Amino acid sequence: MSETPGAPVIHADRPGTFPHSVLAERHPAILRQVRDALPYGPGQRRALDALLTECTEGTVEPLPAGAHDRERWQTWGMDTYAGRSWFDVPWLWAESWFYRRLLDAVGYFGPGAWQGVDPFRPSKLAELGSPATDEELAALDDLAGRPEHERARALLHGSLWGNRADLGFRLSAEGAEDKAAVPALVADDSERLWALLGASGTGTLCLVADNAGRELVPDLLLLAHLLAHGRIGRAVLHVKPYPYYVSDATTADVLDAVHRLTGAGGAAAGYGRELRAALTDGRLTLRAHPFSCAPLPYQDMPDDLRADFAAAAVTVFKGDLNYRRLVGDRHWPATTPFDEVTGYFPGPVAALRTLKSDVVTGLDAGTEAALTAAGGQRWRTGGTHALIQVRT
Repeated sequence: MSETPGAPVIHADRPGTFPHSVLAERHPAILRQVRDALPYGPGQRRALDALLTECTEGTVEPLPAGAHDRERWQTWGMDTYAGRSWFDVPWLWAESWFYRRLLDAVGYFGPGAWQGVDPFRPSKLAELGSPATDEELAALDDLAGRPEHERARALLHGSLWGNRADLGFRLSAEGAEDKAAVPALVADDSERLWALLGASGTGTLCLVADNAGRELVPDLLLLAHLLAHGRIGRAVLHVKPYPYYVSDATTADVLDAVHRLTGAGGAAAGYGRELRAALTDGRLTLRAHPFSCAPLPYQDMPDDLRADFAAAAVTVFKGDLNYRRLVGDRHWPATTPFDEVTGYFPGPVAALRTLKSDVVTGLDAGTEAALTAAGGQRWRTGGTHALIQVRT
């Protein structure tokens, strides 16, 4: 994306801002949680403590010469930002760098006994096995008797709201959302999305996943429904090649979620069996491209990934981080057209996103004014509002 006047790249250098709080408060808390979640040895614990000091008080230190992905990170900006405070580099870059360095600290990339052990797995499994997940899966039984288009709508909203997925199964009175003074759904292009998904029933849907656990399950339910009812011919689910942003979905998380569904009984088990069958026969495939963990906007995607998206009937980006990477992690005016900032994308693209950071585009002026009047700028980061945006 070009350096658009009035849309500077977001940094975390201003105390009191949301990005600053992530680097100064959330990252230290994550390090403490990781330290307590698994019985890491003295060497790993020292490395985690050193990372805490570096990311809050020190400067960006390059990866060691032997790191398997050193060259990749050099192309992603490591040499450019080396020696600078973490607060003085682009926020998106600093966040991504934090998770790459955390994995180093716990020995994820090996060699050694902890190679490949997800430091966030305990919390992911706890959420997936929670009573709240049981309740959400049980709601599928009530949904089973509804007409197909109502089930599709409910599952779309379940995917949109993630771990508030139970809201997606409440088929409220028609038009109730439109009557709210400040609607929870601040932009709704869902009819345009359905037009793309239902055009032929033979196209490919690419879904760029966000979080694991209770947020991945609704994504998988939506894919299973679309495949089973012929709204798409094939689905490609893009996941992370390694643990990232605490709860971002990896292949292992997909398998855990499918296992959870098939073992749940009732309608949920039927969805699980559909997903297993689709994985087995190739109607559903997983993709874990290295760029999924890049600290860069999708405008900078490599040619092979661009070709994948170009061939899809539509690519759906799930969640807040993917939205930031799709439109560019910048201080866009909220009324900046979504079509304009995604104009580089090689095919039809959609965003399903609960708002959890400052970046937002594509709102009309009246909606932005009502949201701000109701609560200042908290609507941008509180997870209380969401959007469905489509560019064809």
